[in-house]
Amino acid sequence: MKRAARRLRQAPCIIALALGLASCSLPYIPGVTLPPPSAGTTLRDASGRVVGSAVFLQEDDGVRILLDVKGLPPGTKAVHIHDVGQCTPPSFESAGPHFNPTKAQHGLENRKGPHAGDLPNMTVNDTGQGHLEVTNSRVTLKAGPTSLFDENGSALVVHEGPDDMRSEPAGNSGARIACGVIVRGG
Repeated sequence: MKRAARRLRQAPCIIALALGLASCSLPYIPGVTLPPPSAGTTLRDASGRVVGSAVFLQEDDGVRILLDVKGLPPGTKAVHIHDVGQCTPPSFESAGPHFNPTKAQHGLENRKGPHAGDLPNMTVNDTGQGHLEVTNSRVTLKAGPTSLFDENGSALVVHEGPDDMRSEPAGNSGARIACGVIVRGG
C-alpha cells in the first residue's frame, strides 16, 4: 500500500519530466512551444469574389495544405501551386507556370515528375463546395531552393477541369478559375 501511494505521488513528476524531455517533438501548444512556420491565402474568382481559402503548415515531412472552396462550378478541379505571387484577373496568367524549382516534368503520375507545385485534384460538389487536404514534401515554408517564399512568391490556383497527372505543361486542366497569393502567417 505504501509503495502504491509513493508511486502515485511520483507520477506527476515523472509525467512532467517526460514532457520536458519530449518537448521538441510535441505539436504546437500555444504559450509552450514555438508555432511552426505557416502561411495562408484567400482565393478569388475572375470577378474578385472570394471563393475559398487555404492554410499551409510546415511539418517535418513537408507542407500540409488545407484548402476549402465554395461557389465554384461542380466537378473535378486541378489545384496547383504557381511560381509567381500575383493573381491578376480575369485569366490569372500573372501567377506564371507551376512552381518547379527542380525542373521536373509535370504530373504526379509522370516518372520524370512531378513539379513541386503539382497537387492532387479536388472534387467540388453540386453545391459548389470542395475540400482538399494534402502534404506536399516537395515544397517548404522555410528558406531554401524549394521555398514558397522565394523572390517571386507563389500562388495557389484552381483550374476549371481535372489534371490528367501526366501531360505538359499543366495536365490539360483548362483555364484558371480561382487564384490566391500565398502569404506568411502571423
